[in-house]
Amino acid sequence: MSSQSVPEVLMPHGPLPEGGTVRPITRWGTPVMHARQRPVTAFDEELRSLVADMVATMYAADGVGLAACQVGVDLAGFVFDCPDSSGRRTVGVICNPDVRLPEGRDRQLDEDEEGCLSLPGAFVECARPDYARATGTGLDGEPVEFEGDGLLARCLQHETDHTMGTVFGDRVSDRSRKKLRKQHEKVAADFPEGWPMGVAEE
Repeated sequence: MSSQSVPEVLMPHGPLPEGGTVRPITRWGTPVMHARQRPVTAFDEELRSLVADMVATMYAADGVGLAACQVGVDLAGFVFDCPDSSGRRTVGVICNPDVRLPEGRDRQLDEDEEGCLSLPGAFVECARPDYARATGTGLDGEPVEFEGDGLLARCLQHETDHTMGTVFGDRVSDRSRKKLRKQHEKVAADFPEGWPMGVAEE
């Protein structure tokens, strides 16, 4: 999803790991993108290294969230740095996420545009609840919880979907999927194979 420059940052469970290496972003159509991801069971240096790479890749791609499957790794987890409706950013890592959404009268849909770094340059409206709470585990296996509205709510749902093998194109109409494909094809040259590797050095 696409990043925005906003001032205040919340890190309720600490900062994102640094020092990672940018990896190519995996595209829609690759099998790992469309299958339920394996639970994270080892909270070790290998996981921390993977997450640092995910963070570096998300920022290089100017994104607000990135799941492990988007760098080709079959693990249920994601990183994010995303603003809510007030413009306040929340930063975090969630392994084995579970998202809870409002029900009944509290459930309000936000029909804003949505995009995905695994189909870069394409956006269509996708209705989602305007508030979300995500729970899971952090890099050391500790419980973590994040919640919010606006783009943050959309991001928490979008990235959790990735861990379930769902891309947001699965949640829109056939007509919208065709629109996404056409938009992506028009700008495909801007996102060559290996993207966003090399972006940070440019």
